[in-house]
Amino acid sequence: MTAHSLRRVDELLVELVETVETARAVPMSGSCVVPRERTLDLLDALHESFPAELTEARQVLAQRDALLADANQVAAQVVADAEVRAHEIMEAGRAEHAELVSASRVHQTAAEQATQARAEADQYVAELRDDATSFADQTLADLVEVLQQATATAQQGRTTLAERREGDHERDERSREEPAGRYAGRAERRLGSGIAPELASGASPDSTPADKDS
Repeated sequence: MTAHSLRRVDELLVELVETVETARAVPMSGSCVVPRERTLDLLDALHESFPAELTEARQVLAQRDALLADANQVAAQVVADAEVRAHEIMEAGRAEHAELVSASRVHQTAAEQATQARAEADQYVAELRDDATSFADQTLADLVEVLQQATATAQQGRTTLAERREGDHERDERSREEPAGRYAGRAERRLGSGIAPELASGASPDSTPADKDS
């Protein structure tokens, strides 16, 4: 995943969190109403950001296979060239054998050259395979690190969203408790205002109108 892709994923997560934070709260509950289409668009954008990296991983694997195939092809060609070279050396040795007195020396020289050519070809093939394997391994390791960073960013976004949701729930709880306290205070004030006039006139709560006239 490139740096641009990581920034894009982070931006989408931040925008998704902001959408939830600014959503209209449902009264007397911890729920909220989010814009359906906008939220689905953000989720689709996130979904489209990650498959690109999976495609990149598959491409890396395909490149590794292609590198190994090329290495094997080059190795086969090198071995074939070495065999041709060895055959040419052997043929040259045989030709020189007819011209030189010391046939054994010519044959020995040709055999040594052929052995050296084959050893050099084998060493080249081994180095080529090691280089291809190291390149593929390093590329996959870099991709794993990038995917881990993307996963950490997504997890951080989920944690932030959970914290915001918990804060909204606590605010809703406090908003439900405050109206109940205000209603209780009003009832007490109304009850007090109904008893005060009788007590102020000196009449007992049990006195009747006739008692007042006498």
